[in-house]
Amino acid sequence: MSLKAEINTNCLPRHVAIIMDGNGRWAKKRGLSRINGHKKGVKAVRETVEAAAELGIHALTLYTFSTENWNRPKSEVNVLMSLLVTSLKKELKTLQKNDVKLQTIGNIDGLPSRAQKELKEVIGNTINNGGLTLTLALNYGAKEEIVNAVKIISKKIVNNEFKIEEIDEKVINSHLYTFTLPVVDFLIRTSGEKRISNFLLWQIAYAELYFTDVLWPDFRKEDFYEAILNYQRRERRFGKTSEQIDNNIQ
Repeated sequence: MSLKAEINTNCLPRHVAIIMDGNGRWAKKRGLSRINGHKKGVKAVRETVEAAAELGIHALTLYTFSTENWNRPKSEVNVLMSLLVTSLKKELKTLQKNDVKLQTIGNIDGLPSRAQKELKEVIGNTINNGGLTLTLALNYGAKEEIVNAVKIISKKIVNNEFKIEEIDEKVINSHLYTFTLPVVDFLIRTSGEKRISNFLLWQIAYAELYFTDVLWPDFRKEDFYEAILNYQRRERRFGKTSEQIDNNIQ
């Protein structure tokens, strides 16, 4: 029996974020190039998106390409960009079938023009879908996102659109790339590494963290279900005590 049957669909995380790690190690273990690992990882993306959509999760954000990834060998970066374009074309039918809306966060203007064009087309084709919101973090870095928000807010203060005293969490949230999304409830990282790697630093302040040894190309629906079940076994206290949670004390 699938683990899916054990999941309580009334207690799902609204927003799941995933650091998709382990493509290179997956390929190295098999004597293949890193590129083969990235290509194999596309299937893991498809299965994870389908699993999240089928469960009824509201938002899924995937760490697809960080600002630091530009430091990788140029040949690998070129293949990653090419893979992004071809994958978007191939996966459009899957997104439509599962009523998935695609969007992106990060400095998209820094991507190759072909990748930008394909992204805009798929985003446009899925804009009216009402199911899962799939967000690809592309050319994304959390520190850069926060710096960008500070700059925008600072300009508004100078232009008398804000007073310093009015700056609070809501104002900062509204100037982040993720302003249309709920806060992250659950962060998954594959491959056994236990780092955040500059991903959604503000948004994961109270997220539950889950680390699995499964390499990303091997990650399948059952692995996602196992992670969700782990989430559902936890007590989220948000700074309160267990007694306060049990007695619904504010």
